[in-house]
Amino acid sequence: MSIFSDNMVFLRGKKNLTQQKLADDLILTRARYISYEYEKAQPPIDVLIRISKYYSISIDLLVTVNIRKYPLDDILNLPNNRILLPVIVDKEGNNYIEIVPQKASMGYLKGFSDPEYIENLMRILLPFLKNGKYRGFLADGDSMPPFADQSIIIGEYVEKLDDLKPAKDYIFVTKEGITYKTFLKRNKKSITIAADNLFYEPYEIALGDVVEVWSYVMGILPKDYKPLMPDYVNLKTMIGDLKTTILNLENKVSGF
Repeated sequence: MSIFSDNMVFLRGKKNLTQQKLADDLILTRARYISYEYEKAQPPIDVLIRISKYYSISIDLLVTVNIRKYPLDDILNLPNNRILLPVIVDKEGNNYIEIVPQKASMGYLKGFSDPEYIENLMRILLPFLKNGKYRGFLADGDSMPPFADQSIIIGEYVEKLDDLKPAKDYIFVTKEGITYKTFLKRNKKSITIAADNLFYEPYEIALGDVVEVWSYVMGILPKDYKPLMPDYVNLKTMIGDLKTTILNLENKVSGF
């Protein structure tokens, strides 16, 4: 049995799927799918791409690496396990930064590995950002606190989850959407992240749900953005009221 056929059988077994269910998910007939598992036929490139996206494993790994040798939860960390990361470069060799609108986040989850989709995104050029692949994500409303509406959050592509550093900020692209959070720690089958707002408890994301990770580099704020400043007048009034309340309590206590 070839490495590819063996990987197909192994991956299907790990997900506890029947051949018919997997064939349906891949938009294939059962007979055609079985021919790949039994090594009676070789899948064309369009089917390989579908299988690669389905398992979130690169085509290169599917056809050249015996996946049985690795824990499935660690597949994201294997070298070169990148399904596809399209890079838009102009005739002068400038590496453009694509901007992903928050409203289009679900579309991005389907098209992040599609060069045509990426090419149609709005792009900006920041010449001082070099030696890496960068992408911008547009905050919409309060989608990425503490960044204001219409801010552009730029991140650098992280190739391996092992490269994540505690207490550092990242843009996490998951099966649920796009979020800006602080990385806390790597667990056996998940990562723990936290929001800037301490009111919210840290939470976990399963490794299998992580699609992409971008290390925060910089934010571009909207033109009329003004940082939230304390209301000193109201704050002074509140302190005065608090002092009065404490004084009244002290008087009552001393009267007993």
